[in-house]
Amino acid sequence: MNDDDFLRSLEDCTLPPQHFNHAGHIRLAWLQLRRLPFEQAVERTCTLIRAYALHLGAAGKFHYTITAALMHLLREAGACEAQLGHEAFLARAAPLLADARGRLALHYSGELLAGSAAREAFVAPDRAPLP
Repeated sequence: MNDDDFLRSLEDCTLPPQHFNHAGHIRLAWLQLRRLPFEQAVERTCTLIRAYALHLGAAGKFHYTITAALMHLLREAGACEAQLGHEAFLARAAPLLADARGRLALHYSGELLAGSAAREAFVAPDRAPLP
């Protein structure tokens, strides 16, 4: 499925759930980071994930701060670099993708992320600033 079809099917909630695993989330974030200014990319990504989760009856799985923080880390890994194709980006971001929770833990305590405020809106890190 090409990128435009992927986005369209996610937007209209026809994307088969097996295509929206961790790799699908990364693909969505990467596409938005390449197409929109950073803050708009974060908002659009969060809106799409929240709507898709709601459609699947899994609204409780969406976490705004985790999504936004990972987008900061993906940007640092080169997601916004126009000359970096998807495969090259995945190779560069491999350490982050292999241990996203570990990378998040450098910036956020588990207690902060467990709170409802962090689930509903962006909360600044309590350990180290995001890049």
